Amino acid sequence: MSTHVRVDNPATGEVVAEVPYMGKDEINKAIDRADTAQKEWAQIPVYERAEAIENFVSALKKMAPKVASDISQQMGKPLHHAHGEIGGTIQRARHMASIAEQALEEEVLQGLDGFYRSISREPVGVVFDIAAWNYPLLVAVNAVVPAVLAGNAVLIKHSPRTPLCGTHFEQAFQEAGFPDGLVQSTLVTHDTAAEVINDQRIGAVSFVGSTRGGREVMQAAAKERFIPVGLELGGKDPAYVAEDADLDFSVANVMEGGFFNAGQSCCAIERVYVHEDLYEQFVERALAEVSSYVQGDPTNPETFLGPMALADAPRHLKNQITDALAKGAQLLCGGDTLQGPGRFFAPTLLTHVHHEMSVMKEESFGPILGIQKVHNDEEALTLMNESDYGLTASIWTQEANRAEWFAAGLQTGTVFMNRCDYLDPAQPWTGVKNTGRGATLSRHGFDAFTRFKNRHFRLRING
Repeated sequence: MSTHVRVDNPATGEVVAEVPYMGKDEINKAIDRADTAQKEWAQIPVYERAEAIENFVSALKKMAPKVASDISQQMGKPLHHAHGEIGGTIQRARHMASIAEQALEEEVLQGLDGFYRSISREPVGVVFDIAAWNYPLLVAVNAVVPAVLAGNAVLIKHSPRTPLCGTHFEQAFQEAGFPDGLVQSTLVTHDTAAEVINDQRIGAVSFVGSTRGGREVMQAAAKERFIPVGLELGGKDPAYVAEDADLDFSVANVMEGGFFNAGQSCCAIERVYVHEDLYEQFVERALAEVSSYVQGDPTNPETFLGPMALADAPRHLKNQITDALAKGAQLLCGGDTLQGPGRFFAPTLLTHVHHEMSVMKEESFGPILGIQKVHNDEEALTLMNESDYGLTASIWTQEANRAEWFAAGLQTGTVFMNRCDYLDPAQPWTGVKNTGRGATLSRHGFDAFTRFKNRHFRLRING
């Protein structure tokens, strides 16, 4: 096995980074530093921890040009979208800091004379955050900042596709004046990561990645002991365009929700159901919308679609398209890679699709959308729930009652009305079925990084 990770720019094929894997002695020392730093940090009052997060924000802002460039070169995101990701990271960090003191405060129970009863939250210790490459800052911040606010240290194992982003977090926390070793970047192999999970000094694991990877993390975490494990895994998020939807608004937003970040989003729309009354118009306008997208150089401010980050992604997408066409689908646009350097896959629309096709059942994680005609809301709901995944779903309608009817019946973590592909930091980000377990963000985002401690004191023995 290689001792280094070599990262190519998916837009050009050029090597942009070469980062060494940490050896066992090195990772052991990193855990030791984190363990020591955490014990010091846990003594700091929550309000001071929250204030310190603003120093992290300031440091990240100063690093923004370098960070955005590194993101774009490592995974192909258009440069202006990478800058937007930095803004979203700052927003989430500030929100979690603003609610930390209230969310983590001790709860004192009333109503039992002669006793003092309370429920407090204590940090779990050292958190191992295994972060994904598709939104390398946003995915990581969802765990790193709430874990730190709760009094923990964090070891970030970023994806081999975006290893520099783990380093960015470490550097920003160092420059912000946090204790040495509190937040560290730890690039390790798959086998070493399993050993880290089993280390007695690790108190919790946060993982964002594939469903298969999530199972492996759970198995590793349960091998010798039981610690909190948060998982955000695959998705196959549906959209339903009802007969009363605003057509132009729905087309523009559903297409953007499917193709933003070249479809490489956990909550990207991956399948679209359109009421028969609007189906033909929707398809026609969707084709015009997608045909207007600029694809190419990520440094061009006009570029909307960058390349595929992973080397095997084009093959996977092509296989899904081949399967769909063999089973009766119609290809409206795209369907293959572009000529020239880089891993660019043309935005693809398919009609005459159904659930016997992989493209409507299995995660694509790329710029492909299947559009299926439905006769009514009931059929749409059935098809939307016919999935092994459940992260988000969106309903495009002018009737809130219709959206509420869907919300009650959908098997998913978030239900949108006239919106998609968005994380509100005030609401828990969570999924059901094979999409995972646990939650990040909101006041519930502290749960995975704290443990409860009850105080039940009898204050008077006599009298």
